[in-house]
Amino acid sequence: MTVIPANAAAVDSQLLIICLLTAAINLIGTLAYAARIAGVRTGRIAMSFALFNILVLVSRTSNSFLGPFLAKRIETRIASGGGEALYGDFQMVLGSASLAVALGIVLVPTGQRLFVRAIGHFKQHRSTVRMILHSASPEGLRSIREAAAPPRLGQLRELAKPRGVGWGVLAANCLAQALITVGVIASLYAGYLNPEYRVTASQLSAVINGVATILLFALIDPQLSVMTDDVVDGRVSEPLFRRTIVWISFSRLAGTLLAQVLFLPAAQLVAAIANHV
Repeated sequence: MTVIPANAAAVDSQLLIICLLTAAINLIGTLAYAARIAGVRTGRIAMSFALFNILVLVSRTSNSFLGPFLAKRIETRIASGGGEALYGDFQMVLGSASLAVALGIVLVPTGQRLFVRAIGHFKQHRSTVRMILHSASPEGLRSIREAAAPPRLGQLRELAKPRGVGWGVLAANCLAQALITVGVIASLYAGYLNPEYRVTASQLSAVINGVATILLFALIDPQLSVMTDDVVDGRVSEPLFRRTIVWISFSRLAGTLLAQVLFLPAAQLVAAIANHV
């Protein structure tokens, strides 16, 4: 007869919460790109950048909340004698990130329409609080339903046209997104692999995320900012800009998939570095 631990249900709900939080973080981060498209469409570049920065800030700040949940997961698994299952648990967490990014790419057309309406509402009322409250009102929920639209087949065919950015930029974004996705998880798992320096290993996540953030702000964001100015000046077409955003989103998806490959090697490397810090 198989005996099910008393805390099995709690452990499952704990993993579900972690996966949902990870998915929400990555979904928000992917949809943030739609704000740039909305800015080009409305001509409100500064406002669209403000919305973009708000969403990115929410996404990256929320990512820090993962640490306590993941640490508790490790402690729970070790206390119940199931530490060997942590690898599978964390692969599920990384998988939820990939699924959320894929969903975000599908929802980019919907997100773009919603951001256009949000920009228009903010232009009229000049209040972020009122804009957020409006989104939860019956009128706001109706706007969300009306804005829902899947990608058109023609948009998928256009991906074969020029991308607007080089493969080097896409590869750099892929690497940066992989590091951000795996940073906290690999560092905490490294603490499980090297329990003597568990705290040291967990703190190294800040170094990994710092390198990824530098890559994003030094290489990726300037490219998109310059291209946005080119669209406004008429040197770059709006369809090309949209394709660029989609390609950047695909490179983010590739980054979350790469994170699953890098997870164990990164954790082992962090565990080894923790001995020499």
